[in-house]
Amino acid sequence: MSAVRLTAAQAMVKWLSAQMTEDGERFVDGIWAIFGHGNVAGLGEALQKAGNGLPTWRGQNEQTMAHAAIAYAKAMKRRRIQAVSSSIGPGATNMVTAAALAHVNRLPVLLIPGDVFANRRPDPVLQQVEDFDDGTVSANDCFRPVSRYFDRITRPEQLLTALPRALRVMTDPANCGPVTLSFCQDVQAEAYDWPEDFFEPKVWRIRRPEPDRHDLEEVAKLIHAAKTPVIVAGGGVIYSGAEQDLADFATRHGIPVIETQAGKSALAQSHPMNFGAAGVDGSAAANTLARKADLVIGVGTRFQDFTTGSWSLFEAEGRRLVSINAQAYDADKHGAIGLVADARVALVALGEKLAHYRAPEPDTGSRSQWLSAVDRHCAAPSQSGLPNDAQVIGAVQRATGENAIAMCAAGTMPGALKLLWQPSQGGYHMEYGFSCMGYEIAGAMGLKLARPEREVICFVGDGSYMMANSELATAVMRKVPFTVVLTDNRGYGCINRLQQGTGGEPFNNLYRDCNVEQQPEIDFVAHAGSMGAVAVKAKDIPDLEAQIVAARARDIPTVIVIDTDPADGPGFGDAGHWWDVAVPEVGTTDTLKQAYARYLEGAAKQRTVN
Repeated sequence: MSAVRLTAAQAMVKWLSAQMTEDGERFVDGIWAIFGHGNVAGLGEALQKAGNGLPTWRGQNEQTMAHAAIAYAKAMKRRRIQAVSSSIGPGATNMVTAAALAHVNRLPVLLIPGDVFANRRPDPVLQQVEDFDDGTVSANDCFRPVSRYFDRITRPEQLLTALPRALRVMTDPANCGPVTLSFCQDVQAEAYDWPEDFFEPKVWRIRRPEPDRHDLEEVAKLIHAAKTPVIVAGGGVIYSGAEQDLADFATRHGIPVIETQAGKSALAQSHPMNFGAAGVDGSAAANTLARKADLVIGVGTRFQDFTTGSWSLFEAEGRRLVSINAQAYDADKHGAIGLVADARVALVALGEKLAHYRAPEPDTGSRSQWLSAVDRHCAAPSQSGLPNDAQVIGAVQRATGENAIAMCAAGTMPGALKLLWQPSQGGYHMEYGFSCMGYEIAGAMGLKLARPEREVICFVGDGSYMMANSELATAVMRKVPFTVVLTDNRGYGCINRLQQGTGGEPFNNLYRDCNVEQQPEIDFVAHAGSMGAVAVKAKDIPDLEAQIVAARARDIPTVIVIDTDPADGPGFGDAGHWWDVAVPEVGTTDTLKQAYARYLEGAAKQRTVN
């Protein structure tokens, strides 16, 4: 067998560049890297030689580079990925948060942190974590609980099995998630005689698992017998590419659809069977359907607590739960009748079983009333004063069209956007599995790299912006245009409202309630402008609309700052549902006692297993 002599790092780069999608593109689009000791001499040399065969991009922070890669994979529906490399020590551990984010959200990313010397000759090396009782431990062991697949490369030939295993995990519809290949720095530079056929191009196909025949029959019978069924659409619908199949199934069988954060925009808001967001941050129309449903049909959802109102939302007597999911762990949660299958395959197969079945007509009036209420609350304010988040969202919605994608991650805006944003199909991108502050700017860049044809609107609060904003400079350097709407409420307004809603006093969230000697006056316009972005301050809602339109013509990011009211949350009317946030059982204030009484009332409605 013929062989080619390469270093382990050169072999990794050569192999990754030959892994292809069914559409003839590289599965690994490229690699983000910040070089340091542990990856510059080995992997860095290999990437430099590879050039555009596997492009390398420099970011500003390992965590946010990984966020950009994760957002790219999410926007590509897990069909393509980006890799991220770091040095050892803090460069590596900076990526642990991003690995957890990808793990929770079932999103593929390849993390390649440098590691200590496998030969141990120079130990302890700079930045090495030494375990007094285990010589095999390094800082990279932090990745183990937040990786779907973890491997430490201590010999070059281990890549012959580790690399295919990594791609298998990232292309598996059930086990998809982050992979960490902890690459010992001396091993990166070691040479080995590699079999030439190892580098032959390989096409990776995403499997579509078929449902079990008996499970399919059981679920079809449950739907036939249901009087008030409802579909809960999760992110699995989008990753399966089953958006049109869901629309056809819901329309044909008359079953209304309500949405999770990850599933929002699988159906356009204008679709007549879309009743909007469910749960804690849900619409009155969706939550009314959920409360009355005798059969809840989850499609590609893990039934997170925001969706279920901490399992107090689906309260109809005798209600049954069906969960269609590629992962059996998710399909069998909470006493559900699981249908383990790809979402598209399952919907088509169920449609054939149900034939001409049609559920009783849902109350479409509630949907119309809800959308009218959204329009009222998102309208421009009729009087002066700081706008609220609903009015900001309304301004952006009016200034954009079908082409826009709204994206966010943490704070007030995720709940407000889920409640109020009215997207076209695919017009919504939310990281809410981990709700990671600091995802937004980097995520917007990754999203735009994946979807360059669409207008990307990044909603971010001042608190989240302060946590991680440096990839704005990267987006300027690479000319990746998107629009940032930075709502400044002078602190953590969302958590401040939660604090008070659970009986606490305002404390340590808004700057005015913090232990500081002087209140900060942060000039976000100057800050964003210093990184090269176009940065402006919107004086009011009409000006915000005008600035959104102006930003569309630019080839670099635009940051629009607008002051908002920290006390005014997005909820109104019958929207929203209880959320299980533990309240102190003992306290001295009346507000705390009242909050605890409300907590007991909500907890009494929790139902998990029938």
